[in-house]
Amino acid sequence: MPVEIERKFLIDPARLPTAHLGAGARFAQGYLSLRPTVRVRLATQPGADDRAWLTVKGPGGLQRAEYEYAIPPDHAREMLGLCAVVIDKTRHRIRGGAHVWDVDGFHGRFEGLWLAEVELRAEGEDFVRPPWLAEEVTDDPRYSNAALAQSVGVFVRDGRLYWPG
Repeated sequence: MPVEIERKFLIDPARLPTAHLGAGARFAQGYLSLRPTVRVRLATQPGADDRAWLTVKGPGGLQRAEYEYAIPPDHAREMLGLCAVVIDKTRHRIRGGAHVWDVDGFHGRFEGLWLAEVELRAEGEDFVRPPWLAEEVTDDPRYSNAALAQSVGVFVRDGRLYWPG
């Protein structure tokens, strides 16, 4: 079974070297199911062909089953139309030591939220912690993209999520 081992962190936007990030790839990401998580994602980037994936993820935080398949971008556009909610974000890739970090800046109602993810080969694998990382949220299910897609009333302030009440 394919397994994803990933750690997720909030980012301190004041320390993020945004001038060196480049344009990144714009992601439209929608959910066809939440249990299991079935996600469709379309990536667009100036000067590059559009790319798309259909991903099925099992339950879990740090480690979970993940099946990912490339699909035609036109199919992804059609499937995104079936999703009740679509998350809009720009992904940047930043090398840190031996790893490449996926750094996501969110748009729309989550504007101001920045998250970084690093994929590992083993749960205890060491990695270089860039100076722009803040609190780890790997085990906080509220910061999963699927949870963001279904959240109501959540807002962003100072780069963190806040829930009503």
